[in-house]
Amino acid sequence: MLLALPKALRGISAIAAVLAATANAVVCFSLFSKKLYATYAQFGLGIELTFRLYHFSAFILAAAAGFGLLIALYCAASLRDKPYASKFFAYALISLAFVNGAVLADNFLVMLFFWEGLLLTVFTMIALTNTAAFQTAIKALIILGIADLCMMVGIALTANLAGTLTISKIHLPLHGLGIVAFILLMIGAISKAGSMPFHSWIPDAALAGPLPFMALLPAALEKLLGIYFLTRISFDLFALKPESWVSPMLMIIGVVTILLAVMMALVQKDYKRLLSYHAISQVGYMILGIGTCVPAGMVGGVFHMINHAMYKSCLFLTGGSVEKQAGTTDLNALGGLAKKMPLTFACFLVAAASISGVPPFNGFFSKELVYDGALERGWIFYALALLGSFFTAASFLKLGHAVYLGKPDKHREVKEAPLAMLAPMITIALLCVGFGLFNALPIRALIEPVFGHALEGRHFSGIPANAYLIIATVIVLCAALINHIMGAKRFGGGLHAVDHIHHAPVLSALYEKAEKKWFDPYDIGLKCVGVFSRVGFFFDRAIDWFYEGFIAGGAKLCARALNVLHSGNYALYVVWSLVGCFVVLAMLFRSI
Repeated sequence: MLLALPKALRGISAIAAVLAATANAVVCFSLFSKKLYATYAQFGLGIELTFRLYHFSAFILAAAAGFGLLIALYCAASLRDKPYASKFFAYALISLAFVNGAVLADNFLVMLFFWEGLLLTVFTMIALTNTAAFQTAIKALIILGIADLCMMVGIALTANLAGTLTISKIHLPLHGLGIVAFILLMIGAISKAGSMPFHSWIPDAALAGPLPFMALLPAALEKLLGIYFLTRISFDLFALKPESWVSPMLMIIGVVTILLAVMMALVQKDYKRLLSYHAISQVGYMILGIGTCVPAGMVGGVFHMINHAMYKSCLFLTGGSVEKQAGTTDLNALGGLAKKMPLTFACFLVAAASISGVPPFNGFFSKELVYDGALERGWIFYALALLGSFFTAASFLKLGHAVYLGKPDKHREVKEAPLAMLAPMITIALLCVGFGLFNALPIRALIEPVFGHALEGRHFSGIPANAYLIIATVIVLCAALINHIMGAKRFGGGLHAVDHIHHAPVLSALYEKAEKKWFDPYDIGLKCVGVFSRVGFFFDRAIDWFYEGFIAGGAKLCARALNVLHSGNYALYVVWSLVGCFVVLAMLFRSI
């Protein structure tokens, strides 16, 4: 309906979108704590339109609906004067519908329909702003499409091993072809969540696409859907155990994603691009927690999923407010906004403290559970994850100092964001506080029932049991603060507070190559395709030369030689005929 609105009525698109998001939220919230199973007519080939609502799917539905409503309210103000507002609202609602369908689907092929539909809305929402964004949209489509192709093969293999496409009926051991199927499905899950190496479209989309898109999909809906599916394939479809080599593989993917992405975030000079790398890095904590296969880590990974969706959406919304009010997200052009945008700054502080793992905010409690699980599996995983927290805190100290506490730009009049933009930010910031101080409610009511008996009757709410982990976290956060203060004094400002890391002897060269996209899998793939196409072109030209040059040229030479021999002299023809007869007779006598 929103796409069909005439220009004269497009002003009501925001109202219609908010009403639709509200209706969706009411329905999803009303379904929470209910169990339903619905099967509709067969479509042939054994495909049934089946949907299953149980605790985990109801939890994800409610979370997605809540974020969808808050971001719709935000967009009603932030996109009011944008020519693509109606299209954005339409695609945002379609995305919510696809997420709902993918979460509820109990048939792999039905789930795949909704899963792939989300890929199309990602493409269209990135490409909305201008023609330059189309290249980024293509990049996202190719990267996610390749991962989804792997998932399709995994679905086919899983269905063949299980003998059914019904997801709730699949319970496979993790060995032999089961491992191959799990890895292929895992690729689809972690790519949707934004993990490395399927991440490089996200920082580009942060600059190319509308900023609310980042808050809605990469920061919230896709994280919820990807980690939901990873959790299901790990503990429902397959029996992932700590002793399986797949478990440390997941943990390695987790810590690599944490560190490499946060190191890139550390040196960014744009508000949106910095946040986009953190959206990638935080996925690593979720994958690490789930990969530990121990109760504390599993609970921490899923708890971090919902916490991340909250504080990362809030951070992107603060970035959108800064962009709308100040006209830029370039950190070099910003400063002193804390006095001009105090409520936005307060929301930023809460969300930044949450993502950095500062107690008593929600991110602290989920990270401590992940740390606990990682330490149980091996100190190296814990140490690397803790190092990621140091760089996370350092980068947000840099961002907050540069944007809100630096020297004000006296040439720009900036006012606080309108109430419609502030309300969603404040709501999410309060949830970050509430999910921290009263973490027993989300952990016991939302997270622990997901795993049931796998938690061995243990509970993980309240203050973390391991006091040494808390002490280590506080030390790391203090170290990040000291690092920032010293760096800001040395280099003259918060924006350059981490320049000593950026320009360190070894890191400087690596950063330079990374900024030139030497390590971007997409660009590496393009270069490989370029080399392959040049080699193919060479062989194509060589074959053309062989047939059109060598063979044709040889034929011409033979024709010219025959033309010389055919001089019209009958005596010469007789001689050639006799020579031919002698040759034939000689061959005959030799064969006898």
